[in-house]
Amino acid sequence: MTWKPMAYVADVPPGTVKACRVENIPLALYNLDGEFLATHDICTHAHACLSDGYLEDGKIECPLHHRLFDVRTGKAESGRVDEDLRTFAVCVEGDEVLVDVE
Repeated sequence: MTWKPMAYVADVPPGTVKACRVENIPLALYNLDGEFLATHDICTHAHACLSDGYLEDGKIECPLHHRLFDVRTGKAESGRVDEDLRTFAVCVEGDEVLVDVE
């Protein structure tokens, strides 16, 4: 794995999502009560930024068409979404959140 800096822990309070870009890949970084997770930031249904969506109970809702994705697995969970999100490995070192985009 090749870890790349993504954000600082303090940038993503629990229960929030932050848009990030690593190696020109748009990513959404989630903090679920101290567990950091990352997915591709673009909705597979409507091409909206998921980081602008509503995060609740480990699900992100697309702000454009209200489709739901599980941020732990990337699985599409509602509506006409037929393509899951890509997920990325994340680790925390000190105060930095790192991601593997390969």
